[in-house]
Amino acid sequence: MEHTTSKSEAGATIRPLGDRVVVRSLTDEEAGTKSASGIIIPDTVSKEKPEQGVVVAAGPGKFDDGKRVPMDVKAGDRIIFSKYGYDEVKVGGKDYYIVSESSILGIIS
Repeated sequence: MEHTTSKSEAGATIRPLGDRVVVRSLTDEEAGTKSASGIIIPDTVSKEKPEQGVVVAAGPGKFDDGKRVPMDVKAGDRIIFSKYGYDEVKVGGKDYYIVSESSILGIIS
């Protein structure tokens, strides 16, 4: 699988290395916290839960025994990832998460 690069509005790019992916947060509409008419739906339960996002770029995969292991995720996949398994970065005025593939819990279809 070919790896991808994320390009921000300011022209800066992020090219993840190894088995890392660049993820953007879901919009309120995508996350289901805002209705189509614009009503904000409050989070009534304040317990810890995994994060969700959309993959905007994926690395080429990690090496195992001298061979590259392809990634299971690709740009455009909506994923659930561990709440504590990411690094936050700001590029071109936008916030992104850098997540290791091992911190991705699943792909939402």
